Parts: sequence; structure tokens; C-alpha cells
Amino acid sequence: MNADPYSRDVIALAASIPHLKRLEAPQASVRKVSRLCGSEVTLDLNLKDGRVAEAGWDVSACALGQASASILGERLIGADRDMLAQGLETLNAMLKGTRVPQEGPFARLAVLEPASAYPARHGSIRLAFEAALEAFDRASGPRD
Repeated sequence: MNADPYSRDVIALAASIPHLKRLEAPQASVRKVSRLCGSEVTLDLNLKDGRVAEAGWDVSACALGQASASILGERLIGADRDMLAQGLETLNAMLKGTRVPQEGPFARLAVLEPASAYPARHGSIRLAFEAALEAFDRASGPRD
């Protein structure tokens, strides 16, 4: 039998998303919607010296999507593009059944491992990470 994807830890994360206030003048703003379930994330970012300096968002998602946003939100300020890409890579591997490394900036994604058995929720879980990477790219301008 699969573990409950809506554990106490997931619910606690969902209730404590950092940066839940949109920025007034962001360098980039990205809205992502899961077509399957309708979850939405809108993320505003400002960068300084190649790192996230400010972030603000609106998250309207299931508890799993909110928990994912909370985990990312804990690490968002100060993140560079490589770190955001690593987070999305770790998340995608986890959703395919790979265990999350016990150490590293996104070790807390391990609380979402039971959700890998529920593909209908994967889109919602990925929204925050996908929005962050896209917003970072938009804010940093054209890449060489």
C-alpha cells in the first residue's frame, strides 16, 4: 500500500508558504497553470548579481503544489539559475520514483515522495519550480 501523499509534514508546508505577496515592480513575472487540475502559480522575481534578490507569488494549488512551493520558497532568495535547475531536476527525478538525496538544498522534497504514485498531481507539484526557472531566465535577459 502506498504512503499517504498528504502527510502531516506536507500539510504543514502547505500552510507556511514563504513570500506570499506579489512584488510591485518585478523584473519578471510568470504564471503557470496545471491543465489537469487547474492549480496556478504566479511568481514575481527580481535578481541582483545573478541571484534571486526578491520573490513574491500567488499560489492557488492543492496541498501538494503548495508544499512544493513552500520548499522552493525556503531556498528561493539567493538562488542562482543552476540551483533552480538542480531543484527542478531533483523534483522530476523524484516524481519518476528516484529517492531524493538526504542532503542538499532540496532534501525536503523527500516529503513529497509518496506523491510520485499519483501522476495526476505531478503538474501541480512542478508548477513553482517551473515558474521559478522561467522567471529567472526572463529576469536575466537573453542568454548567450
